[in-house]
Amino acid sequence: MLSGLLKATFTVWQESQNEQNCSPSSSYLRARMKSESPTVAFHTLGCKLNFAETSTIARQLRDNGFKKVEFETGADLYVINTCSVTDNADKECRQLIRKALAQNADAFITVVGCYAQLRPEEVAKMEGVDLVLGANEKFNLAGFLNDLNKKSSASIHSCEIENVHAYTAAYAIGDRTRAFLKVQDGCDYTCSYCTIPMARGASRSDTISNIVEQAKQIAQAGVKEIVLTGVNIGDFGAVSGSSTIKKSEENFLQLITALDEVEGIERFRISSIEPNLLNDQIIRFVAASKRFAAHFHIPLQSGSDRILKLMRRRYLRGLYADRVALIRSTMPHCCIGVDVITGFPGETEADFQETYQFLQELEVSYFHVFTYSERPGTDAMTAGEAVPMSVRKQRNKMLRILSAKKQHAFYHSQIGTVRKVIFESELKDGWIYGHTDNYVKTGIPGNSYLINQLLDIELASLTEDGIVSGKSIIE
Repeated sequence: MLSGLLKATFTVWQESQNEQNCSPSSSYLRARMKSESPTVAFHTLGCKLNFAETSTIARQLRDNGFKKVEFETGADLYVINTCSVTDNADKECRQLIRKALAQNADAFITVVGCYAQLRPEEVAKMEGVDLVLGANEKFNLAGFLNDLNKKSSASIHSCEIENVHAYTAAYAIGDRTRAFLKVQDGCDYTCSYCTIPMARGASRSDTISNIVEQAKQIAQAGVKEIVLTGVNIGDFGAVSGSSTIKKSEENFLQLITALDEVEGIERFRISSIEPNLLNDQIIRFVAASKRFAAHFHIPLQSGSDRILKLMRRRYLRGLYADRVALIRSTMPHCCIGVDVITGFPGETEADFQETYQFLQELEVSYFHVFTYSERPGTDAMTAGEAVPMSVRKQRNKMLRILSAKKQHAFYHSQIGTVRKVIFESELKDGWIYGHTDNYVKTGIPGNSYLINQLLDIELASLTEDGIVSGKSIIE
């Protein structure tokens, strides 16, 4: 039965590959014959988008006869989905390969994702790697599996990123309380420090009708919250074909308006959106919507206009401040997260102090702080004098301390309010935890029967570990 299923799947896959620019040069048909299903384990590095795509690849392999197991159980096939945002991609990938081979020395190791697209030869040289797949090819993994025997050298299947036009839908359902739904891929921006356009290609999207159908499928699985994810989701609207990407008349506001009508989903959350794309209409829609959470995550990267220009960001600090002000005026209770980078080449102490003071005065709720790391092939490496790593880390530490103060103040401002909480996990001490719509982590005494339940909770007090304790309004 497995053999027949795999042959049929391969036939369909081969026909689709013949229509793409990045078709593998030879045929790959799964030939491993076992009385039991072959096992596969996954590990995902990086962003929510990667998790959505790993889940989609896992479902594809399941449909091809594989059984998914935990990474530590000694699988026949390991799939490592990589990231390229930091300079740790090499180190993390090697560690995971060693970990997989420690579980099963004969395991077939496949590496996919952004690092695999950017540096395929580098990945292929890592001891133990058997297969490296690029941005398009990773979604055809089953078709590249001739057998699961270890190779003397890794096989690479990766086309030039300029030839990547296809869009593959993806979503991840983890603990049944929250799903990551991919709505967009790639990026047309040219930020001087970023490798993502080189790893994922041009901006492209699914259609609104397809995304709505996926949201309905997720709702049928019992999931109550969907996080919309992508590389640059505010740029939603470019629809891909097999060899082209065309701008459609659909936009992000139309997408969230359609999703707001999907029954069965209690809450949608926007993962991250560029400040220049977060327009007044989107903010006012979220403020009045039935299902969209009062939570924005808006990349800033620097509070210095000089550094923003060197980064080739598409806004200056004044626009960012205006976005925050409008959110605060329409949703005083809204949670606002910020991305910020320390130690960008040429960042002086005065530039950093501008960033620090700007964030200190801004009414935001928390930061994600990144220490700048040199990425080969990016223009940032020659943008200015390198900042010593010790200085980068010290600035990172200062901003993380400020972030903790901001989050504490935001949490404290919510004490005494009643918010809806979806409970996600239970800890050993008898407390169960979840998040409010405005992203306040909240805990109450309870058991696992509360997981995936939506309750009105009065936020009572801050605990010593910075979590809000609450009490249910309706028993």
